[in-house]
Amino acid sequence: MKKYFSLVLFAHSVFALPFAMIGFFLGVTTTDHPFNWFILLLVLLCMVFARNSAMAFNRYLDRDIDAKNPRTNMRDIPAGKVSANEALLFVIINCVLFIITTAFINRLCLYLSPVALFVVLFYSYTKRFTALCHMVLGLGLSLAPIGAYIAVTGHFNIVPIFYSLTVLFWVSGFDIIYALQDEDFDKEEKLHSIPSAIGRKNALRLSEVLHFFSAVSVFLPILYIPFSWAYFVGVAFFCSMLIYQHLLVKPNDISKVNRAFATTNGFASVIFAVCFLVDIFLRTYFKF
Repeated sequence: MKKYFSLVLFAHSVFALPFAMIGFFLGVTTTDHPFNWFILLLVLLCMVFARNSAMAFNRYLDRDIDAKNPRTNMRDIPAGKVSANEALLFVIINCVLFIITTAFINRLCLYLSPVALFVVLFYSYTKRFTALCHMVLGLGLSLAPIGAYIAVTGHFNIVPIFYSLTVLFWVSGFDIIYALQDEDFDKEEKLHSIPSAIGRKNALRLSEVLHFFSAVSVFLPILYIPFSWAYFVGVAFFCSMLIYQHLLVKPNDISKVNRAFATTNGFASVIFAVCFLVDIFLRTYFKF
C-alpha cells in the first residue's frame, strides 16, 4: 500500500478536505438535519476515493509526459515504482468504491456521483487542448463543500455554493502559480497552461484576480449567516495567505513556488476550517 500512498500524494488532500468539512457542518447547523457519524464517515470516504481516482488517473495519463519532464521524471510510474496497469486498476477500484459509497448516503449523491467523477478525471486531459486546465482543476476541488452539504441535506443551497466558488477561484489561482515551473517545458511539448499561453507576468496577474474573487466569495456567506468573531478571524487569515503567496512568487523569481503552493495554501484551508468550526461552537454553546 505504501507505493499507492506515494502515487496519490495524500498530503494534497489538505486543500479540499477542510472545505468538505465546512460543507458538512454547514448542513448540520443551518438545517434540521442532525449530526450523523455514519454520514460523516461516508463523506470522508468519498473524499478519499475521489482524490485517489483523480490523482492516480493523472499520473497514469501523464506518465509519458512526466518521464520527459526533469521535474517529474522521478514520479512513481516513470520511476518504475508503480506500473501503468497497477495505477489504472487503482483508479477503477476507487471509482467503483466512490459510487458505492454515495449510494449509502442519499439518492441525489448517487445520481451526481458520475458527474463528480467525470469532472475530476477529465481535468487530466485538459492540458492537451486548453489553457483553462487550471480552472477545471479548481472546479473539481470545488465540488467538496457542496457535495458534503448535499450528503447531509439531500438538496442544494446558496451558501455552500459560495464556498465552492471560494475553492474554484482559490485553487485555479494557485495552480497557475504552480504551473510557472513548467512554462518552458509546456511550450516545448505543446501542452497548454496559462503561463505558457500568456507569459509569467500576465499569469501572475491573472492569479491575483482569481484570488481576489476567492476572497470576495468567502465573505458572501456573511450575508446569510450571523457569524461570530471566529469566522472573521478565519477569513482574515485565509485572505492574508492569498496575499502572502503572491509576495513569495515574482515574475523574475519563482524559487519559492513550492512554498507558496503547498505550505501557504495548506495552512490557509486548515486554519480557515478550524475557525469555521470554532465559530459554530461559539454560536451554538455560548450564543455569540
